[in-house]
Amino acid sequence: MPRSRLSPEVFALPLDQMREGYYSDAYFNCTKAVLEAQDLHPRVTMQIFQKQERAVLGGVDEALAVLKLCAGRYEGEAAARSWEPGWNQLAVSALYDGDEVAAWETVMTIEGDYSLFAHLETVFLGALTRRTLISTNVRRVVDAAAGKPILFFPARFDHYRVQTGDGYAAHIAGAIGVSTDAQASWWGGKGIGTVPHGLIAACGGDTVEAARRFADTYYPDLNVTALVDFDNDCVGTSLACARALGERLWGVRLDTAETLVDRALWPSMGSFRPTGVAPELVREARRALDAEGFRRVRIVVSGGFTAERIAAFEAAGVPADAYGVGSSLLRGVADFTADVVCLEGAPCAKVGRVYRPNPRLELVK
Repeated sequence: MPRSRLSPEVFALPLDQMREGYYSDAYFNCTKAVLEAQDLHPRVTMQIFQKQERAVLGGVDEALAVLKLCAGRYEGEAAARSWEPGWNQLAVSALYDGDEVAAWETVMTIEGDYSLFAHLETVFLGALTRRTLISTNVRRVVDAAAGKPILFFPARFDHYRVQTGDGYAAHIAGAIGVSTDAQASWWGGKGIGTVPHGLIAACGGDTVEAARRFADTYYPDLNVTALVDFDNDCVGTSLACARALGERLWGVRLDTAETLVDRALWPSMGSFRPTGVAPELVREARRALDAEGFRRVRIVVSGGFTAERIAAFEAAGVPADAYGVGSSLLRGVADFTADVVCLEGAPCAKVGRVYRPNPRLELVK
């Protein structure tokens, strides 16, 4: 079955600004200006790669959209200039979003008149770097969770303008849900969430009342999940919500701060680290819910989760049903590099770089 790519129009690129080099490093703009001023049209092969041992590609379709819509040149005087597209004069081959790649593996090549796309390097490398960072981090936690859902919750920790592409990068890497409509927009989804602390506070600190009002408004269109750490009594609050909401309660979310110890663990402290969402707290919540016949109520855990912590939970058999992961998914390195490696079909690269053909690349139409 043929693989598909997102349409360039999905990305709503600021075309005039990108074509003019507004988002590009000045030296790339200068390169394009020199080539045009001197009427130079070198036919080059540029290859793009990254150096991490294992990465999950993101931003490929976005980078292709930049090339399809912004490669070219302006013709005519400033007052009456027109944009002359250059995509049809380029031969671009690329892997797909979601592909796993190795260090130094070529993920894209661009062949053609360098003056048509020299100004775009900053933009397409930035798209690849940012989205691949998110995709790689999400895939790590998805693998660690061994099939359990991962909820992508870092929106509050970064600038809102990155949400759309980051959400799609998380989606292609296996996240089952995102928290904002913007994050879900590129595949036509919707943001999901739980009963928040703010609503609980607005209901006088009564989690059950907040969960009931949430369910009255959104059930059955949303899976009603109650955040149960407001009173630092996750077990007691989980039971209270389950009793009050019955079939309308899909799950509870444990989100105890890393500086607190939930009251359910006070009697047993001494032989384990009790702070935050400790494994013992999850077990206590599961035991209490099961004992009252609420086995169908899922337990979502969040608060400082990383791939390593999720793997430790899974290895220990902690009965969490889903993981909410936030700021850890924004950290790390996934830098991409682009090099001109051939000129007019002959090798021409800086010392230390060489053309690395990749049979996995597919010509982009």
